[in-house]
Amino acid sequence: MLKIFFSGEDILRTRVAPAADPLWELVLSLHLLQGRSNDPLMANWRRVVAGGLRRDSAAEQHRLLFALNPPRGYFPDFLTPYESRDGFEAGLEAVRGTPATLLHRDVTLLAGGAVLPASASALARGEAEVLRHLTDSMERYRELALAPYWPRIQAAVDADRARRARALLDGGVEGLLASLRPRMRWDAGVLEVVDYPDTRELHLDGRGLLLVPSFFCARTPVALLDPTLPPVLVYPVDRLGGLVPELGNGTAPAPGGRDALAALLGRTRAAVLEATDDGCTTGEVARRLHISPAAASQHTTVLRNAGLLVSQRERNRVLHTLTPLGRAVLDA
Repeated sequence: MLKIFFSGEDILRTRVAPAADPLWELVLSLHLLQGRSNDPLMANWRRVVAGGLRRDSAAEQHRLLFALNPPRGYFPDFLTPYESRDGFEAGLEAVRGTPATLLHRDVTLLAGGAVLPASASALARGEAEVLRHLTDSMERYRELALAPYWPRIQAAVDADRARRARALLDGGVEGLLASLRPRMRWDAGVLEVVDYPDTRELHLDGRGLLLVPSFFCARTPVALLDPTLPPVLVYPVDRLGGLVPELGNGTAPAPGGRDALAALLGRTRAAVLEATDDGCTTGEVARRLHISPAAASQHTTVLRNAGLLVSQRERNRVLHTLTPLGRAVLDA
């Protein structure tokens, strides 16, 4: 079990990452790709990505990247720098700038339980050329495994952020932390990660905690090993039906806007879809649209069954958010 200790100052400085973190998603997707997950939502993604890697003429370039990210156990902290919250390029720049002392520490720790390629020794010495090759392979892997699916990944993270925002509005930061159950328990200033593979404690010491919702995070939340780094806790989100690649064909939205949507769904149902743009409970839908709670529930059920909404129960209420398909329909 991991226990994270909060002071009053830590609670004030705790926040949720503004978007899916590209390097965390990259690293955790490598773990899932190499593991034995039987998650049916990810089976097609694994098949497509594995096939693409086999056909990649530069497949050997990925050898070090895969070796640094075994399917289970320790992986180096330097691969997921705090700077990646500002985007993929900012994260890669931070990886390239990792001090040699930290590279040596992380690679040595990993080598204690894994067989690494010869290039890992040069990486541990901080050789710039090896770091450049590593980040090049991260870019190449991202184009194959993440970029075609990124709108779906971000949509799942956005849906979770709406859920956490609701918990924050209703209960403050302590309400936000309590909403992370059942994988985590919040009680009297301590957040416990129940199924964490190691037994350890993390004292925030006034730094606060960055909560990072992640599509590729498995069942158990993840924290950095080095307690001196900015505290981060990565946790899994609802995958909203899995991954389907975006076509990216640049097709312009069809004319007609909301009127066309109303003609397709009916005005009330189109209004329900629009109301859930930033997350909305059944009761809020009813109040916003001046309809009965029963009617709001009926409309959200129809939209959910059509794959346009996802609904998540929080105690005695249900929060509705758009799926990627619902977002595409609303924006068309």
